[in-house]
Amino acid sequence: MSTPRPRPPVRRALRRLPLNAAAALTVLVCLFPVYWMVTTAFKPSTDIQSYDPRLVPSRWTFEHFRAAVGADGFALFWRNSLLVTLSAVLLALLVALGAAYAVARMRWRGRRQFMLAVFIAQMAPWESLIIPIYIISRDTGMLDRLPTLTLIYFMITLPFTVVVLRGFIAGIPPELEEAAQVDGCTRAGAFRKVAFPLLAPGLMATSLFGFITAWNEFTYANFLIIKQQDSRTLPVWLSSFQSTFGTDWGATMAASTLFALPALIVFLALQRHVTAGLASGGVKG
Repeated sequence: MSTPRPRPPVRRALRRLPLNAAAALTVLVCLFPVYWMVTTAFKPSTDIQSYDPRLVPSRWTFEHFRAAVGADGFALFWRNSLLVTLSAVLLALLVALGAAYAVARMRWRGRRQFMLAVFIAQMAPWESLIIPIYIISRDTGMLDRLPTLTLIYFMITLPFTVVVLRGFIAGIPPELEEAAQVDGCTRAGAFRKVAFPLLAPGLMATSLFGFITAWNEFTYANFLIIKQQDSRTLPVWLSSFQSTFGTDWGATMAASTLFALPALIVFLALQRHVTAGLASGGVKG
């Protein structure tokens, strides 16, 4: 019986050409707005206001970055965003880790209904809750406060965190923890010493999702921070670059570039673990 001949490399390349071209076009379309934002931040004002758009600045300048950094409240609003984002992510990880372990390792009445409620919460559009959340915050005196934003971002990121960590914990063989318990560890000790170190990809994936979601959120920060301007976050602050003649697009693009850097740094630092964490959380358990 003859074995099939392998396809020539040229034929394989031709078959993949449409897919590669579609992928390249998709990447180009997705990255072009980012490229335009970054180059506009370095363009002089004459290039930005010109009727003929320039893909490459006629000269590179840092004047817009100096205007953005020197704007009133830049450091304060940067601190506010960082404080709210990190607090929401850490709180979501702490609560979701306990909930995910209980669902993946324990058998209790209502477990399936609990996960169904988590999935429903994950699918619900959070923008539809702006009005009730605003009314609750107003009646309880929680408007214009950073803890309110922290709790909202925590609620937004919690369902996804529970789903991913539940699948990842379910993918860890329970025999590993049982062996540690035989050696004298308590159930909590076995989880901390055996299972928790194996959860790094899942923790990284959920941390990245939560960080980007909370860092970029604009709607709730804009509606719930009204009078206390010192409690604004960076996304709301970005809309403040106004002058007598309109929006200062150069400073806005420079501030947007600076605003995107933390999320980019976090993604580059965690990218090796993200794919494994999402895949494990999505298909296991």
